[in-house]
Amino acid sequence: MTVHADIDTARARMTTGRDIPWLLRQWAERTPDKTFLVWEPFTGAGRTWSYGELARDVEAFAGALHSLGVRLGERVMLHLDNGPEFVIAWFACARLGAVAVSTNTRSVARDMAYFAEHAGVVAAVTSPGFAALVADNAPGLRALIVTDDDAGEPPAAPVTLPHLRFSALLGAGHAAPARAADPMANLGIQYTSGTTSRPKAVLWTHANGLWGAQMNALHMRLRDDDVTLAFLPLFHTNAQAYSMLGSMWVGATMVVQPRFSASRFWEVSLRHRCTWCSMIPFCVKAIVEVPKPAKPHHYRFWGPAVSLPEVQEAFGIATFGWWGMTETITHGITGDPCVQDPRMGIGRPSPGYDIAIRRPDGTPAQPGERGALFIRGVRGVSLFKEYFNNAEANAKAFDADGWFATGDMIRIDEAGNLFFSDRDKDMLKVGGENVAASEVEAVILETGWVRECAVVAQKHHMLDEVPAAFVRAAEGAPIDLPERLLEVCRAKLADFKVPRHIELVDDFPRSTLEKIAKNVLRERLPAITK
Repeated sequence: MTVHADIDTARARMTTGRDIPWLLRQWAERTPDKTFLVWEPFTGAGRTWSYGELARDVEAFAGALHSLGVRLGERVMLHLDNGPEFVIAWFACARLGAVAVSTNTRSVARDMAYFAEHAGVVAAVTSPGFAALVADNAPGLRALIVTDDDAGEPPAAPVTLPHLRFSALLGAGHAAPARAADPMANLGIQYTSGTTSRPKAVLWTHANGLWGAQMNALHMRLRDDDVTLAFLPLFHTNAQAYSMLGSMWVGATMVVQPRFSASRFWEVSLRHRCTWCSMIPFCVKAIVEVPKPAKPHHYRFWGPAVSLPEVQEAFGIATFGWWGMTETITHGITGDPCVQDPRMGIGRPSPGYDIAIRRPDGTPAQPGERGALFIRGVRGVSLFKEYFNNAEANAKAFDADGWFATGDMIRIDEAGNLFFSDRDKDMLKVGGENVAASEVEAVILETGWVRECAVVAQKHHMLDEVPAAFVRAAEGAPIDLPERLLEVCRAKLADFKVPRHIELVDDFPRSTLEKIAKNVLRERLPAITK
């Protein structure tokens, strides 16, 4: 226990006297003219921000938020697709000491109302296309701030409800009060799907953000001359911590696109001489289907979460795997761009964490076996601080020895290499998005048309898996029950959570204790191949 206490203290001291504003400020002072952010919209002209220019805009927007009454520790919703406004607003919240609540832009009204109430947001920054959705579902806002465009696209219609323009606030000349660095102050909240019916709010501290920045840079061997292409959503951990904070730790450059585009990938990559990219396997599948570039590229590596030697063969680009989650900020298991792992490998345990892979009886899994993944670190530094406003989830998250149960299964080969095996059977991974089966089931059951419901994963050739639902109709259910249920799901769930298939059954296969045998239901579903 003493050894662990000493390690915990050492890790906590890595961030003493520092916070996220310090990270930006030191590069703005050391390399004020070095480009940090390059904006590559799909429509219209792009723009660049040097470290000095970004620090200026962050300071201005932090002052604007303060002028609107946002104070230390209060929550500000950022409901934005990728764009410079997200980066400026996120760092401005950190500068002011507010907490950025970054929400998934594929969310529907039901989600938004929950996020706003649960986090107690006092202000929101969004774009014209989402302004009404945010305003209607966050009625207690002191300020609604709206960007000039929708991730570079001209607004489809003018915003007529009361709001403040993002660009006007940037030029208003407000100043933010000085604030001493506090690494344990709250930094950000991201909502993540768990095995419960409502998402959990993962709370990061400034120390978490700095840990993620440093460890991501170390794991990927980043350098100040690196240029990353970021198209995964900045409201998620991957782009937020791996790409944005990892790049800033070493004083590198980040090229931001609104979203992934296979057709634009090579042109943008070549023009900006991109050297690395974090992606998901879906992106790799799409990129290999477009023509290879005639000119030589500058990529050192891609991080698609698993090792794919075929990418090395096809493009001369190293790949390596990793495993992480919102709760870990960085990779708890990681490969190395200088080491060739076996195909689909995710690497080895990161030196920054304790990793345990356990059999069902709790004993350590051995080479050739698979087991449940547990991780241990320092709360508020190398592991998230807490599930915000959720005492029950916090009580269940860690055992008495500080181990966090990830819900993922890991396989160990005979050489000790690690592979992702499976996740909690009530969790689906849909094109990089986590989906809780229980959340979809709850929406279906709330209709009153269904006695029982089971949502399982159906294999998909591009998205890995998609939701499918099996239901037992209740008395008086509509004749066209599957179609009616799909209508409800589309209205109450983000599009990636909506079942691709709803099947009526007379009864369910059962396992012990009369539980629905979801494994049997999964086996009934043919893979979607096109």
